[in-house]
Amino acid sequence: MSQRDTIRNRAATVGLLALVTLMPTASAQWRRIGNSTQLLGLASPAGGPAERVWFGADGRLFVQLPGGRSFSSADLEAWQAETGAAPTVASAAPAEFVAPEAGAVLRAAASNPGVVYAAGEDAWRSDDGGLNWTNLTAFRGSSLLGGAVRDITIDPTDAMRLAAATATGVWLSADGGLSWQGVNEGLPNLPVRRILAAPSGARGLRIAVGAEASDLRELEWTPGQRVGWQRLPATSLTAERQVRRTLSQLFDAEITAVAQSGETTYAGAADGRLWVSPDGGQSWRATAAQPNSGAVARIWIDPADRGFALAAISSIEKGAPRLLRTLNGGGFWDDLSSNLPDGPAYGVAGDRATGAIYVAAQQGIYFTLGDLRAPAPATPWQAFSAGLPEAPARDVRLDDAGHLLLAALDGYGVYATLAPHRNRQPQVVHSADYGMRAAAPGALLSVLGARVTGAMANSVQAPVLAASDQESQIQIPFESAGDSLQLIVTSAQGRVAFGLPLQSVAPSILIDRDGSPMLIDADSGVQLDAMHPARPGMRVQILMSGLGRVQPAWPTGLAAPLEDAPRVTAAMRASLDTIPLEVTRATLAPGYIGYYLVELQLPELLNAGASELLLEAAGTPSNRVRMIVAQ
Repeated sequence: MSQRDTIRNRAATVGLLALVTLMPTASAQWRRIGNSTQLLGLASPAGGPAERVWFGADGRLFVQLPGGRSFSSADLEAWQAETGAAPTVASAAPAEFVAPEAGAVLRAAASNPGVVYAAGEDAWRSDDGGLNWTNLTAFRGSSLLGGAVRDITIDPTDAMRLAAATATGVWLSADGGLSWQGVNEGLPNLPVRRILAAPSGARGLRIAVGAEASDLRELEWTPGQRVGWQRLPATSLTAERQVRRTLSQLFDAEITAVAQSGETTYAGAADGRLWVSPDGGQSWRATAAQPNSGAVARIWIDPADRGFALAAISSIEKGAPRLLRTLNGGGFWDDLSSNLPDGPAYGVAGDRATGAIYVAAQQGIYFTLGDLRAPAPATPWQAFSAGLPEAPARDVRLDDAGHLLLAALDGYGVYATLAPHRNRQPQVVHSADYGMRAAAPGALLSVLGARVTGAMANSVQAPVLAASDQESQIQIPFESAGDSLQLIVTSAQGRVAFGLPLQSVAPSILIDRDGSPMLIDADSGVQLDAMHPARPGMRVQILMSGLGRVQPAWPTGLAAPLEDAPRVTAAMRASLDTIPLEVTRATLAPGYIGYYLVELQLPELLNAGASELLLEAAGTPSNRVRMIVAQ
């Protein structure tokens, strides 16, 4: 395959990925971000806590997770839910032996009664009926499995094949415990509790996981990292814990939720009481708990009007409040629960402009549209979990621009979809990365929340490249000129006009559905990521939009030629962590509409690790993305 064929095929693949990401169907199309495994520095990716493990008569491995949920797998890759109870297993007790540690759970091998395994702080094996023991998991002062072994089981037909359940998931050994392999991929045991930050630029999606609120750890689905969630220093969680401790002492109450914006702080307690400070903690306004109120689980503040806030209540009482609203900085909280189902609410997010509120509850995600600018009555809620696994929703969040809705499902991780309030207030963004920036000649723009049937840009017809009820994609005509653009689209809502700044260029790097930038090894055509990092001296190709006019001029809406693609006229520059990179090529992407292909030459000397890549066209910077470099 020739170099140009590789580029063409890659460009076509990218186009399909972008379409899948940016063109949801009429109903919510949830897509998963990341998986359920964690990179904790163990022998293989870890998972969340597992309570019990056992082998079935047919060789399948069964796992019981916290809460009593059970799953089985025949191939250790795909897991299916089970309804039966875990079997009762008697502890093996060979005569005249000394247990390797106090309280250890003992299991004898059915195929060889002389082989006994023990589960405690470590896993142990005895080959002589329990007279002598070998530690299987202790290594340099820590455990190979990340902590205590809660349960251990032996394949009834093979005394050397065993599985262990720990706080870090399920682990399998085929050699009597001499080596271990995690089998957590696909097992829904990620105890996600919070969405700490939405993906943005080089920053990935950040979440908090853990069994208890006091023991949460911070993880990131790093752009370009497709193996598991990467552990981060729990900086934001540590700061929040300190605030909660300080306020708990101040109010003589267990503070369970805090939210801060500027000088304004909201705090909620385990008994449902709420406090608000508008001046950095100098003064506080207290509000008594609602009748039958539970703990305040989460508070959301409108950053544009800090007197407006929403509070999610984790009450288990029938008819108790689950969502409260204040319009006057805590002077009064009114109940918006309406027809929300009974049970705890764990998270809340809102969009003031459209009146949208989203709640994460025990039964899933719920959504309503109301008037959030006046003390209007509560509006009806509708379930918004179709397409999601059946699991408690522990948090909900909008991305920084308010376009994507993120939902955290206990055990399963995080899912995203286009926020339905966009249908009430359509928005124009750059198709490559959902960014909010000026339009440019030839740029690809997406209209979120509308099926566009026709478009005019400064009175010139703009081609509609794809359309759905949630989003439509158009290309700005190459001949567009001036410093402003009036974009008029025709849709089911009628004619909608958008006023946009217009620049000669508005560069943006294409981001795929997992948040990874489309950086390609020019020689192999492989997308670069943590598994396929960039290397010194490599030629890297980047798919972009918004690089403006080309030479020779090219018709709008027409795929670029496979040979001799038109060249970008704007001067291009690139840098990696401030190190200048040579731009060897900048053209329209062969075989594709509206995308550009930029090729860089990496220097022979580069530091290994994650670096920040930035491109500039005519001095205008692109979005910043992460490139992983290996030696």
